[in-house]
Amino acid sequence: MAMAPVPIPAVGLNTGAEMPQLGFGVFRVDDSYAAVTPALAAGYRLIDTAASYGNEVGVGRAIRESGVGRADLFVTTKLANSDQGYDATLRAFDASLSRLELETVDLYLIHWPVPARDQYLESWRALEVIHASGRALAIGVCNFGVDHLRRLIGNCAVVPAVNQVELHPGYPQLELRELHRELGIVTEAWSPLARGTALLDRPDVAQLAAAIGRTPAQVVLRWHLEEGHVVIPKSITPARILENLDVFDFALTPEQHAFLDRMVEPARVGPDPETFGSL
Repeated sequence: MAMAPVPIPAVGLNTGAEMPQLGFGVFRVDDSYAAVTPALAAGYRLIDTAASYGNEVGVGRAIRESGVGRADLFVTTKLANSDQGYDATLRAFDASLSRLELETVDLYLIHWPVPARDQYLESWRALEVIHASGRALAIGVCNFGVDHLRRLIGNCAVVPAVNQVELHPGYPQLELRELHRELGIVTEAWSPLARGTALLDRPDVAQLAAAIGRTPAQVVLRWHLEEGHVVIPKSITPARILENLDVFDFALTPEQHAFLDRMVEPARVGPDPETFGSL
């Protein structure tokens, strides 16, 4: 499956670093080594994992055996809900680095706010220490809503570089994205294709894709890229791994883009950040 790496555009972070705009996610991928290996061979350079996925070891092995230089990769992992709190976060980060067998990660994220536990401010204080040590080149959050983010910003020294949230045409998160723009936070979309829904099977989306000569997934990913989002589609199918990467040589017309802007379903497909992970 080896092929010439596809040039992937980058977005600038508030640290001055650059992050590939399209990456490879490994949520619910048991054999992450087997999935990440062909993804790296295809040209993906952003790999997104998490402690709670239980697959950091396989990700690290795939990276080491890929032949791709560490400086050419952007590796993200995340703090598990059960490890929130200042001291626990510091220990959890060390454990993630050990499982990945890396000296640094490019981005470390708080995975969920878990407001019922009210520990994310202390966790963020630990992330700031980790960032200052140089072992996480950038830090950010996942699944933080407007209220969570405003509270964090009011109590922190380092503004998150990224907020990774559920986002797709049926759930565009307009208010949150506007806040990101105000604060200089990059919007990263998980479930960019609205997994487990009929989004890609909608006749109108299929018709739009056929008119362009692309697949529905490619059309939706292109919408994200044109919106400026970082996206991390997941697949364990070699053909889909390549298909999701083949989105940089076409553009949506203003009318096609606006059609996806107007979509109002399937709405949220993942957990509610207000309640997920609560005791």
